Amino acid sequence: MPYVDTRGVSAYYDVTGEGEPVVFLHGGFCSAEVMRTLSEQLRGYAVLAPERPAHGRTPDRPGPFHYADGVADTVVVLDALGWDSVHVLGFSDGAAVGLLLALEHPGRVRSLVHISGNISTGADVYRAADDPTVTLPEEQWDRIAAENARLSPHAAENAADISQRITQMWETEPNIDPAALAELSMPVLVMAGDSDVIALEHTTLIHRSIPQSRLAIVPASTHMLVRERPALIGLMLQEFFDGVEATARSADRPADRPADRPLEV
Repeated sequence: MPYVDTRGVSAYYDVTGEGEPVVFLHGGFCSAEVMRTLSEQLRGYAVLAPERPAHGRTPDRPGPFHYADGVADTVVVLDALGWDSVHVLGFSDGAAVGLLLALEHPGRVRSLVHISGNISTGADVYRAADDPTVTLPEEQWDRIAAENARLSPHAAENAADISQRITQMWETEPNIDPAALAELSMPVLVMAGDSDVIALEHTTLIHRSIPQSRLAIVPASTHMLVRERPALIGLMLQEFFDGVEATARSADRPADRPADRPLEV
C-alpha cells in the first residue's frame, strides 16, 4: 500500500481513477473510505485520498491536533506525487483543511468543494440539540467506528486519547475570519445536508463570504450526507468539476480561434 512520510509519520494515501487531479479530504474520526463511493463515481478524474495522522491507516502523531497540520500534511503528499494544481473536496474537518489550503496556497487549488464544514466555533455554528430538524445518524457513526477499528494501526487503548485531542481541537478551531474568504478567487461549491448539525445560517455565511461560490443544500440528509446521498452528490461533483475544467480550457483558447470555427490553414 502507498505511504509517504509526512513530517515524521508514514501517512497512507491512495489514488483511484484517471484524469485531472482531485484530492478528497476526510472528516474527523473518518478514513478515506467515508467518501469511497463518491470517488469511484467520478469520471475523468484521478482522486487522491490521503489519511491524516490517527485516522484510517495512518499512525498517530503525538501532540494536539490542528487544522494547520492537516494543510501541511496535504501539501507534503501533493508534492510527493508531483501534483501542483488540484481540485479539492473537503468533508467536515476536511472542509476546514481544504478551506485553509485554498487560503494559504491559492495557486494550488483549481476549485474547492466545502461539505458540512465550519469556519469558527461556538453555539451559533451548530443547530440546537433539541432542534427537531436535526437527525443523528448513529448507524453511520457505528460504521465509521468499525472501519477505523479494522484499518487503524494504532492500539485500541489510544482511542480515548485520540478522541479527546480531536474534541479539544473542535473547541478552539477553526478560526477563519469570514472577511478573509473574499480573497478566494477559485470556484467554490458550499454544501451541507438539510438536517446537518452545522447551522444553515453558518453554511450560508460561508457561501455569502466567498465571491465565486455556489450553495447546495442536499435534501433528506444529515451531517453524513456523503454516505447518505452519494448518487445525488456525485452528479453535482461531476457537473461542478467538469464546468471548472471546461472554463479553464476555454480561457486557454486563443481569442481568434472560437470553439465553433475550425482553424484556417
